[in-house]
Amino acid sequence: MKNPLGHELGALLRLAGPLISAQLAHALMIFTDTLMMAMLGPGQLAGGALGATCYFIFSIFCTGVIAAVGSLVAIRHGGGDPAGVTRLLRNGLWLAMLLGVISALCLNGLGPLLPHLGQDPAAASQAMAFLRPLSLGLPAYLCFMALRGFTSAIGHPGPVMTISIIGTIANFVINYALIKGWLGVDLGLSGIGLTTALVSSATALALALYILVSPTYQRYKLRGGLGRPQRAELRALLRLGLPIGGTYAAEQGLFTFATLCMGALGSVQLAAHQIAMQSVALAFIVPQGLSYAVTFRVGMHYGANRLNLSRLAGHLGMGLGAALMLLFALLFWLLPEWIIGLFLDRNDPAFADIITLAVSLLAIAAWFELFDGLQSIAMGAIRGLNDGRITLVIGLTGYWCVGAPLAWLLAFPLGWGAHGVWWGLAAGLAVTATGLVLGFQWKTARLQRPKAGETEACLS
Repeated sequence: MKNPLGHELGALLRLAGPLISAQLAHALMIFTDTLMMAMLGPGQLAGGALGATCYFIFSIFCTGVIAAVGSLVAIRHGGGDPAGVTRLLRNGLWLAMLLGVISALCLNGLGPLLPHLGQDPAAASQAMAFLRPLSLGLPAYLCFMALRGFTSAIGHPGPVMTISIIGTIANFVINYALIKGWLGVDLGLSGIGLTTALVSSATALALALYILVSPTYQRYKLRGGLGRPQRAELRALLRLGLPIGGTYAAEQGLFTFATLCMGALGSVQLAAHQIAMQSVALAFIVPQGLSYAVTFRVGMHYGANRLNLSRLAGHLGMGLGAALMLLFALLFWLLPEWIIGLFLDRNDPAFADIITLAVSLLAIAAWFELFDGLQSIAMGAIRGLNDGRITLVIGLTGYWCVGAPLAWLLAFPLGWGAHGVWWGLAAGLAVTATGLVLGFQWKTARLQRPKAGETEACLS
């Protein structure tokens, strides 16, 4: 390889583009569901938002666990082990279905608990109307994530992007037809949940069928079915996946904690927080998709024992992510009113206080965008080295030993209010990003260090 830097950058970009597009399509599907809830009315929107929050708590952890499929497939693929790749995918699908069924049962059992958790009974009833059909699609969604990890890890992310975009369009069209009564039925929130579940199942089935019939995947012998679950493969998936799921849950918990703090400060603060956080979440799609690409490139080189290229892929991903997030930071700094105007009418006096506060929050976001992107990509790079424990320890430290306590301290005892919450978030993300970047450096240096026996052989 005459130019490893250029070759690796090109490979990373070819992988990252479709994965970022797929992440964007998924985000648009969530946005579509929210838009349709708003069309039904404020009561349905509140209940749907509560149901979506409950669903996300379970799905984010399960998605983290299933992310281990792509990471380990990349390592086996790099090591030239197609049989090992096949075993991992089959057991990943078994694990996805098991986690999906357990989570669906838990979600369906939330109805009696929500009022006891301080939720309005009417909102809880609406939430369950949305959750019951939606939860039925969770096993299929997790299977789609396992298949997505497999095909992307072996260097074929294109089908994921295409199917995700088609699914997002279908979700919008069917939901809109139901809301407008074009199909002759009015299912309300249940219709939105059912549509998303059916689309999730259809996308999983479409990706599975494509993998089965495409000649690209013939060497993996997948037409023989799932076979029986294998203890060794499941253990490997859980050993890596559980810490990843825990890290995802810890990060989401930090942002949920920030939302609760904003709610305690007042309705204006909560509304401004939600609008500003939507802007941050849209920007986060880019490093999130890039982090998957970095995981697969680092993992492939790690499996092939090309540790210098694993390190290069991680560094390139972090550098690229930092540059892109600095561009978003510049937008937040220079055009905050325009960005907030995408969500709220700037000419409506009723939104004046919310817009003023949201603009100032985006100014803080401009400072932590770099760290938000870096921590995601560095986390993906470490996962590519078959290590989830480092990310969990560093994540818990940054999110919950620094971010959450500092957000509360600045907001309430020190009286900084909403700005204090966001500066606490910034500090937590900065500590986490710094720790994960250093963790990747330490991990790759440790792996590249000659073992004692090798050192003695060289000296002799």
